[in-house]
Amino acid sequence: MTRATTQHSSTKGDILQYLLKYGQAKAQTLAEALKISPQAIRRHLKDLEGENLIQHRSVQAGMGRPQHVYELTSAGRERFPNHYDEFAVSLLDTLAETVGQDEMGKVLGKQWKRKAEFYRQKLGRAPLRERVEHLVELRRVEGYMAELMELEAEDDNAKPRFVVAEYNCAISNVAESFPSVCGHELDMFTRALPDCHVRRTHWMINGENRCGYLIQLKEGDEPSPPSHRSQ
Repeated sequence: MTRATTQHSSTKGDILQYLLKYGQAKAQTLAEALKISPQAIRRHLKDLEGENLIQHRSVQAGMGRPQHVYELTSAGRERFPNHYDEFAVSLLDTLAETVGQDEMGKVLGKQWKRKAEFYRQKLGRAPLRERVEHLVELRRVEGYMAELMELEAEDDNAKPRFVVAEYNCAISNVAESFPSVCGHELDMFTRALPDCHVRRTHWMINGENRCGYLIQLKEGDEPSPPSHRSQ
């Protein structure tokens, strides 16, 4: 009985993680991805809907009957780590009430610069691949569902290119109330990797299911030494 319960809970968690990563999916797609029967996946989907962790909408596929497409609800997203919300929202509310939006923006900018310096210290002067791998691990610890992908080289002389994708935002509730918070994140990655070009490729705030950043060394540049400012 214990074994069956554990498997049931694990499958539910796998469904939630899949929907978090890919945004939406049909029951058949989930069954194939998780390698369980369509009948079993539908039972889990029904349970998750009953818990208000997922929801479905009907889409027309050809001449057949409409199919259900499933996605996470807000409650479903809150099942994933979200460590900063309570403090950050309170802080931003206080700043907005006390000093106004312009001054709050300046404070946020300084905070992101400090975060970038923290990352830069941690990443050191290692080769780019090692630094982005370490960066992804740091982000995971902070509650981001981060993933690293290396893109194919455009030619034999091309520098390696990496994409850091984040499927769970640890400050999503903050971003909903203060969208300007997200605007500093690109600058933070650029400062943390000063010898690299960093470009945003995806953004949750625009309705996409992940945030993504393309990272590539600048031409002729080598890793810069970290600052030795005392912590």
